[in-house]
Amino acid sequence: MSFLAFARALGGVVLGIDGHLVEVEVHVGPGLPEFRLVGLPGAAVRESRDRVRAALRQLGVSLPAGRITVNLAPARLPKPGSGLDLPIACAVMAAAGRLPTRALEGWLLVGELSLDGSVRASDGTVSVLVAARQAGLRRAVVPLESWPAARLVDGLALQPVATLAQAVEGLARGRFPPVPPDQEPQQRWPAGQTAGLDLAEVRGHALARRALEVAAAGGHPLMLVGPPGSGKTMLAQRLPTLLPPLDRQRWLEVVQVYTAAGRLVGGPGAPGVPPAGWRPFRSPHHSLTRASLVGGGSRLAPGELTLAHRGVLFLDEFAELSQEVVDALREPMEEGWVT
Repeated sequence: MSFLAFARALGGVVLGIDGHLVEVEVHVGPGLPEFRLVGLPGAAVRESRDRVRAALRQLGVSLPAGRITVNLAPARLPKPGSGLDLPIACAVMAAAGRLPTRALEGWLLVGELSLDGSVRASDGTVSVLVAARQAGLRRAVVPLESWPAARLVDGLALQPVATLAQAVEGLARGRFPPVPPDQEPQQRWPAGQTAGLDLAEVRGHALARRALEVAAAGGHPLMLVGPPGSGKTMLAQRLPTLLPPLDRQRWLEVVQVYTAAGRLVGGPGAPGVPPAGWRPFRSPHHSLTRASLVGGGSRLAPGELTLAHRGVLFLDEFAELSQEVVDALREPMEEGWVT
């Protein structure tokens, strides 16, 4: 074979809200043409074969002739999500001799590929970057859509790209073009969050207002009891007004949770991060299940308790909650932690 038969790149996946680094190893050997993914890939990762093939064709690159084996290490770790598309594509190009293998050294690559070769945001980019920083990495290529939130992670030199071609060219040359000015971070509220509410808008309710102030000062749980229309929901929605803004580290924790859950506003063409110091306010319907409250499910995902981290969880119509959900609240309220 006239090309290098082996290459590796570094990517990452998210389990729950924690990021984990994944080493993508690509080997091209003799045999019938085949593209195999091993290493406990999830459904989205297994489908990356077609996305990578189509994206490479947009660059005029065909898959190497032979048996292509992509190993995702460590093999014991499940690999959900679509953020491994970019490192797989770059490692395949390096194994085919279309990209110097040394160009991938020291880089973390994160992003989902579309069929036209553009790089899309993937859930949990912030968590993966935090894991990379803890592992001692200093450089990362991220989707342009994820760049506003990714910039919150200090200690990493980030290179945002919009297409696979930009990523390959930047890695080969060792430098990337500057970010366009119109892509500067914007402040956006996550979906379902209320902005602009203030406790000063409430008239009367002196006792309830005092109870809110005590709960906010001491971090105490609070139960509001009263007839319909008496203002319980109005008061609860304004509780975040009394809480001090989060510092940068705690704010990053909240952003990490929301990006891992895919709930941060800012899809294609609309990048954004919550306002600095923002505290979440979660108000789930009283028909929620135990899994939606504490997290988990078939796809390990944060629940409402985690989404309310550093903020307020408002359980309206508490008496209507199922007994299973009420029982699930006992340990988190005692320990202040969800496992």
